[in-house]
Amino acid sequence: MVVGTIKTLIIGASGMLGFDLCKVFPTSVKLTHKELDIINRDQVMNSIQRIKPNLVINAAAYTDVEGCENKQELALQVNAYGPGYIAEACNKISATLVHFSTDYVFDGVDSEYIESATPNPINVYGQSKFLGEQEIAEKMDNYRIIRISWLFGIHGKNFVETMLKLSGKMAEVRVVNDQFGKPTYTVDLAHKIAEIIKLDPGIYHLTNEGICSWYEFASAFISNAVPCKSEDFPRKAKRPKYSVLVNTKTGSMKHWKEALKDYLREKNL
Repeated sequence: MVVGTIKTLIIGASGMLGFDLCKVFPTSVKLTHKELDIINRDQVMNSIQRIKPNLVINAAAYTDVEGCENKQELALQVNAYGPGYIAEACNKISATLVHFSTDYVFDGVDSEYIESATPNPINVYGQSKFLGEQEIAEKMDNYRIIRISWLFGIHGKNFVETMLKLSGKMAEVRVVNDQFGKPTYTVDLAHKIAEIIKLDPGIYHLTNEGICSWYEFASAFISNAVPCKSEDFPRKAKRPKYSVLVNTKTGSMKHWKEALKDYLREKNL
């Protein structure tokens, strides 16, 4: 597949990841949530069959982990059934599908997870995303499911932006030091897609390199972070202690500390 000659459709084009995907694929057809609601099967089928793309990149998702606990049906509609409709439409026109899943499909009991590890989500968000993976695999063969973690980018709300705001308002910012993962910069992830679509269909883990806790991540860009435990911030949705994704199938991306420098430079900080 020659990337420069394929017709690409980006779904969820106005989101944090979608925005950077649009810059990497500037000639793509770009659809926002207002233009395509993926929980509407007829709309999905009609839009994809009308556009007839060779490649569909789905960056649409309901990513509010706490919100998913309170709106479980919406989480299933957006994160599970919607991707299934997209896969069904892609299969009808023989298009390749790239879909983004999450580290939260795992329970966090093990210290790291390769692509073939068995999912066991412990919250509604993770359950809905895992169901989305299954829906896609049932309805087509030519897919690339990319599991990502701790996403940050300048075009949407994210952990880095939140911590920077809190740091300017508070003397101390308490951040959990007992959840571990790999931060992932949307720009680096978006640039990796052209490589992934040339590889075999299947599941991929893509993150920036380097493991850290949320506290260690925050401490890299604010000076007043203070470590605390997860139980100090009780939440409805359980979080996996270790959601470390290991990439065994493709070249690695830069360390998250270098990616963070790029992000701060992009924000002119």
